[in-house]
Amino acid sequence: MEQRLRLVQGGHGRVERRQFERQRVVVPGQLVWKDARGTTRMAPVRTRDVSDTGVSVECLGGQPIPPFRLVYFQIDRDARNRSELPPTLRKHSVLSAVFRVGACVQSTGAPSDYALRLLVDPQRLAPAVPPPAARGRAGRILTA
Repeated sequence: MEQRLRLVQGGHGRVERRQFERQRVVVPGQLVWKDARGTTRMAPVRTRDVSDTGVSVECLGGQPIPPFRLVYFQIDRDARNRSELPPTLRKHSVLSAVFRVGACVQSTGAPSDYALRLLVDPQRLAPAVPPPAARGRAGRILTA
């Protein structure tokens, strides 16, 4: 059987789809979730970067968390008042979903990196001015 290698050139024309800018912020926190048996688990983490709707964390220990698991993300109490944190992360805890899991570390057998999608009310986070594509003639805003 013949095998062929297809090269795909990437990176050209890549469009930034993020609605909110990421900020490099390193603060301690923790993840709290229930495993498949219903046991409450906790893992200490450290943030790498944050935005209004997501956060990338480095896990400092604990059990592996499967993708798409709902978790509560908490910033440590002493770090919640930092000015560079978005308002959504200054709360006691934020319900989040694990949407990306990093590679496993050989020494622990668990992933060290997780990306979380913060499950926050999108109406509060909507930009004040709708994008130009949503505007009709004479600057009127089109709604569904």
